[in-house]
Parts: sequence; structure tokens; C-alpha cells
Amino acid sequence: MVYIEISLMNRRNHLRLLGTAATGVIFTPHLLNASNSKFSPQSALIFDAMGEVRVTYTPELVKQMLASGLNAITVTLCDPKTYEKGAIEAAKTGIRSYDMYIDKNPELLIKATSVSDVNRAKKEGKLAVFYLFQNSTQFGRNLDMVDLYYNLGVRSSQITYNYQNWAGAGCKERTGAGLTTFGLELIKKINDTGMLIDLSHASMATMADAIKASKVPVIVSHTACKTVYENIRNTSDENMKLLADRGGVVCICQIRPFISNLKKGSFEHYLNHIQHAINVAGIEHVGIGSDRDHRVIVLSEAYLAELKAEEGANFHEEDWPLYMDELNGPRRNEVIWEGLKKRNLSDDAVEKVMGINVFRLYEEVIG
Repeated sequence: MVYIEISLMNRRNHLRLLGTAATGVIFTPHLLNASNSKFSPQSALIFDAMGEVRVTYTPELVKQMLASGLNAITVTLCDPKTYEKGAIEAAKTGIRSYDMYIDKNPELLIKATSVSDVNRAKKEGKLAVFYLFQNSTQFGRNLDMVDLYYNLGVRSSQITYNYQNWAGAGCKERTGAGLTTFGLELIKKINDTGMLIDLSHASMATMADAIKASKVPVIVSHTACKTVYENIRNTSDENMKLLADRGGVVCICQIRPFISNLKKGSFEHYLNHIQHAINVAGIEHVGIGSDRDHRVIVLSEAYLAELKAEEGANFHEEDWPLYMDELNGPRRNEVIWEGLKKRNLSDDAVEKVMGINVFRLYEEVIG
């Protein structure tokens, strides 16, 4: 028997090879020995579309993240609540900080700029780290800044973060407006540069405008479903369908107040959001975007002070804890995997949600 790893981008070209006794070839997108009939988080491809790797994380914590099966993650480089010159300085500082952190931990981390880095990380037992901006304020109104950040390794950017900027309205902007004229120009520039457009934190009008304007698929890297639980950060069924129709991926986050008002027992509601997204968008268009710290969190006064300093006006103590007990810590991928399996998803379907769909999107858009 011959085992061949085939790029997901070439998947359609190789479908004729699937399951044919005559050729003896098995398609293995999960980079496994195909004799394994049962996947696991450690053997599958797991890609967190937007999660945390803080530059203060110890090697021991990163090793636990890897042990849970995590292969790739996209991280936010800097505080998105900055504007004008402050946004540019924060962006450059964020890139330098993460570059230095990755350089100090070469045995654990790879700075990722293409999906080939995900494949290498998988084979070498490392974590591929992609760079994301959670706003477009770091571009100002200068489209050439897209090239500058791309050349520094940034591979995706949100268009808005909660409120109005030059490009469009965020989800908390009272006007509910969509993309501006500059926003349309920015969409085109990001497409032409080869960055991925992220529509998390956008108003539903901005999200719909951007999905339609982009010539390539886009992502909503960390959100939940408005139909399951009403929250201003969650995404409508209409936009999830629109996103899927154009090849995009919607990723369900692990921020408890976006999932449920229950402070205990909300994990099953998290699985409900994933299942609803699958029902609306289809199994090929749903992913995981944790938006969560990988440390084991204890709600101490010191931790709450840290959050207040980071979040500013976004901090609402009545919303805490942000985490779900079952997902509090670095081994959460195993919990999610088993939870989805108990919902009668096949191994292939679980792996699509936990990594393959985001990988496919990155390969198509970023390369």
C-alpha cells in the first residue's frame, strides 16, 4: 500500500485517487499514517483561527498546547483599540515583540507566512504562529502600509474593531453602517497583496459589504451565532450563509458571554453554536477561533487587574469569567474533540471543524 500526502489546494485534482483498490493510493490531508482508522486531536490537523500565544508564555505552557494537538494558531499582534500614529507604533512594536519571542523559542515555534509552515510545524512537533491585526487603523489611510506589514510577515487583518474607523463600522457602532469608500479600496488592496480579510468585530452591514466586495473568500475568525444566543459580537445566519456561499469560514469562539449567560455549564451551549453554524454554513465552512488565554485562569485580584488594564472600556466585571470551566487551560482541544464526537460528528467532520477548513482557506488566500 502507498501513502501519499496531497496538498489541500490540489484536492479536487486528486479525488480520482480516493479509495481505489486498483491504485492503492489513500488521500491523507491530516498528515497521518492512513492505517490509523481513528483520528485523535494529536494525530489530526488542528488550527486555531484566532487564539492567544502571549510573549510571556513559558515553554512548558506551549508544550502543553502542543500536547493537546494544536498545530497552528493565528495571534493578535497588538491592542486594536489604537488609532492614527499610536496604531502604527503599536503594530510595529507587536511585530518586533512576537518576532523576538519566536526567535527565542525555535524548538517550539515557527513564524508562519504560508501553509507550508503549518506542514513543517506538524512534522517537527512545533506550533506555527500566524500574525493578525484586529483592526485596520494601523494602515491609516495609506494603502501602501498593507505592503509594509505584509513584508514584515503579517498575513491577515480585520477591517474594523467594534467602532467606526476609516474603513467601516464595527459591531458596536450605533449607526450600523457598512463599508466606506476607503473600505472598498482597502478590501481590494488586501486581496491584491495576498492577505486574508477577517470580519470579526464588524457590523453586520460591514460584514456583508466586505464579503461581497472581496474577490477571494474571507474569514470571521472569532464569533458565535446570533440565532443561538443574541450578542452584539455574534454573526447572523444571513451573513454566515453569504460567507459560505463565497468559500469563507466562520469560526466559533470560546468567550463565554458570547455563548451563554450561564456561568456554569455553558460548554454544551458552545457545542450548540458549532452545530448551528454547521447547519447554516455547511461542514466545509466552520472552524475554531478560541480568542482565549491558554493559561489555567484563577479569578484572583491580580488577574482581574491585568484584564482591566488590557481591556479598558471593554471590561465589564459582571461578564466574568470569560472562560468556560471545561476549556480553562491548554488541553482544551481534547475536550472539544470529544464533545463534538459525542454529538455524532465523524472523525473527518471533527477534523474539518478543528483545522482542515481554516487550513484550506489559508492555502487558497495566503498560499
